[in-house]
Amino acid sequence: MSGWLLILALLVLGGVLATLGDRLGSRVGKARLSLFNLRPRKTAVLITVLTGSLISAVSLGLMLAVSERLRVGLFELDSLEQKLRDSRSALDRSAEALKSSKAALERSTTAQRQAQRGVVRAEQGRQQARQQLASVEVQAQRLRSELKPLQDQRKQLISERDRLNGDIASRDQDIRRNEAELSRVRQQISAGEAELKSLEENLIAFRRGDVVISSGQTLATVKVAIQRRAEAKPVIEELLRQANLAAFDRVLPGTAPDRQMLLVPRGDIERLEGLISQGGAWVVSIRSAANVLRGERQVLAFPDLRPNRQVMRAGEVMATTNLEGEELSPNQVRNRLNLLLAASFAKAQRQGSVVDGVQFDVNLFNQLGRELSERTAGQSVKLEAVALRNADTADPIFLELRRVGGESSGDAVQPQPRRP
Repeated sequence: MSGWLLILALLVLGGVLATLGDRLGSRVGKARLSLFNLRPRKTAVLITVLTGSLISAVSLGLMLAVSERLRVGLFELDSLEQKLRDSRSALDRSAEALKSSKAALERSTTAQRQAQRGVVRAEQGRQQARQQLASVEVQAQRLRSELKPLQDQRKQLISERDRLNGDIASRDQDIRRNEAELSRVRQQISAGEAELKSLEENLIAFRRGDVVISSGQTLATVKVAIQRRAEAKPVIEELLRQANLAAFDRVLPGTAPDRQMLLVPRGDIERLEGLISQGGAWVVSIRSAANVLRGERQVLAFPDLRPNRQVMRAGEVMATTNLEGEELSPNQVRNRLNLLLAASFAKAQRQGSVVDGVQFDVNLFNQLGRELSERTAGQSVKLEAVALRNADTADPIFLELRRVGGESSGDAVQPQPRRP
């Protein structure tokens, strides 16, 4: 708004000065005045020129006096333009510096983040190292506690080694005695060859004779849980004695057991003693190595060792079978029931049982057979054999035969041992 006022004032002032100059020139012309020895007309023109110059000077002076921007633009424009160019150059340099600063800031931020992640990882590693150190200290403490009995045991082993070194001399003497015994063994081998011929003859007799002990048949069984090696030998000797009595009773019934009929390799006995001495619950059986006829003089046998564990649970279904509708005769029913018992016995053996047969109530067995024989023709019946008790490896197997979907044969009261 001040610019418009300035223009308006200049117009008004120019008009006033022009009017004054015209009147002054007219009066000078009328008065025929002369300045600087000029003609009046020339003087009038000079006055008019001076008046116009005065108008311009006054207008310019008024504008310069009133407008600071005009003064600056008229006298300082070149320097301002130079400053503007310098400022733009500085701005460009500042923009480039700002861009490089932003890039450096981003790199610094990225480096800071990486450093922070490195600090976190370092802290996690330090925490893990502390945990490992605590674990190692616990293990070291435990190892120190375990080392003391080992050191005591080492002292005992050193003393045992010294004692064994002393025994080596006596073992040398035993070796010499064993060489003498070896010659006797060779003589026994010769006698064994003669006995082999006798066994071959017995094999021919076996086809016609009475087999009282079959191959693999159990002669004696015992459960053992040995804590010390010294306890193993008496248990094995008692087991061999029982097996020898059983062999006498079957091979030479009515004869007093006045000698050792049972032959078991000494190496097998030593291995058996070492195994059961390691601890745990075991079932040890003495089994026949071959078929034996009635009246023979020797019975070859071998030990059978198995862990004592539960092989069946009470209520476990051992076997199932279907009795078809046309199987009504007592013989067919009995064969089907015997097959069920045989399948149960086979499953018990697969699960680890070492007994010779299963036990069941004979009266209830016969009662179930009669019921099945008298059922309606064409009626199929599903049968199952169920374990009555929990049984370990050497425990007897008590079974109950049931009709599935009908009444069972009843509880097996006072079961009698039967082999399927």
